[in-house]
Parts: sequence; C-alpha cells; structure tokens
Amino acid sequence: MKKIELEIVALSHSITQTHSYAVVLGEINGLRRLPIVIGGFEAQAIAVALEKMQPSRPLTHDLMKNFMTAFSIDLHEIIISDLQEGIFYSKLVCSSDNDTIEIDSRTSDALALAVRFGCPVYTYEHILESAGILMEDTGTTKKRKSLTTIEDESDATGKASIKAMSLEDLETLLNEILEQEDYIQAIAIRDEIKKRKKNS
Repeated sequence: MKKIELEIVALSHSITQTHSYAVVLGEINGLRRLPIVIGGFEAQAIAVALEKMQPSRPLTHDLMKNFMTAFSIDLHEIIISDLQEGIFYSKLVCSSDNDTIEIDSRTSDALALAVRFGCPVYTYEHILESAGILMEDTGTTKKRKSLTTIEDESDATGKASIKAMSLEDLETLLNEILEQEDYIQAIAIRDEIKKRKKNS
C-alpha cells in the first residue's frame, strides 16, 4: 500500500470530549486533515517537543528517546496503520545495527516520539478516506498554525481569562505554571505575553 506523509498542523482541546485534546495531522502537499483525540499527558508531551521547551525533568517520551539512543536504536518513521471502531493503531519502524523491526504503539505515543526523533509520519489512503476531513483550498501555503488553541475562559484552577490579566500577572502566572510542569497552559500564556510585548 502507498504511504501518505502527514505533519502535525494543530493541537487543541477536543470539542467533543472534556479533558481530551485533538492532534490534527495534515496531508503534506494535500488538503486533507486527520484529527485524532489524545489524552492530556500525550498532548503535553507533543507540545513540549514541538515548542522546544526544556522540562526540568525528562518526560516519559524523553526518557524513551534517551533509552533508544543509548542502545543505538533509531526511529525511522511511524505509520498510522489501522483504524478500528474509531481507534487508531500505529507502528514504530525502528532499526539497530543489524535489524529493522516494527513495534506496535498507541498513536499518541508514536507522535510524541516522532516529534523528538524528527522522523516522518505516514498513513494509508483508506484511513484518510474514512477518518480524514477535506479542507478548502485558500490558495495560500499552509504552515503549522500556533501549536495550541487553549480554552482561555478559565483554566482548571479557576483563574480568570489570560486575556484579562495584566502583563505582570501573566509573567508571574507563567512561572507558577512552569513549576507545575503544565507545559500546554504555559505555551498559551507565553504566546499571550509575546503578543502583548509585540503590540506595545
């Protein structure tokens, strides 16, 4: 079967499921999108790697990459290989000095590792056909949008909308959030700070 290469184009709160996120994969040189619902931990792991943030301690996927690197195992690609009853199945294509093997993986974990290794993500036509969404062609080159679109009405701790906070309060909040290792919320706050400084 012919493989179709994808890239991560967005990561946002899932509209359909609370406490879940959606990672949206886009067909390279194409208009189809493949949204996949993932958990908060995996969303954070993907966000940290895409935004090149440095956690104070390695996250699980950083540990996995370090482990693989220490034993000279390379991750060549991931393949979203199957879709059954709304659940995506993926494989990690790995190689060592003398062997290449495919390892079953949850798609969210596979994506978190792919971002860390900088390896391509593929799927098959039948998966894009059944679960993909066709986007309208706006005639512009598609670039990855801001990584996260966090609901900023209020966060889980009941804090007010970040748009209503002062720059000083945002910077204080950013430090608190980083200490709590909530990197997804930290990215949203950091982006708001950057926007304000650019406009001032």
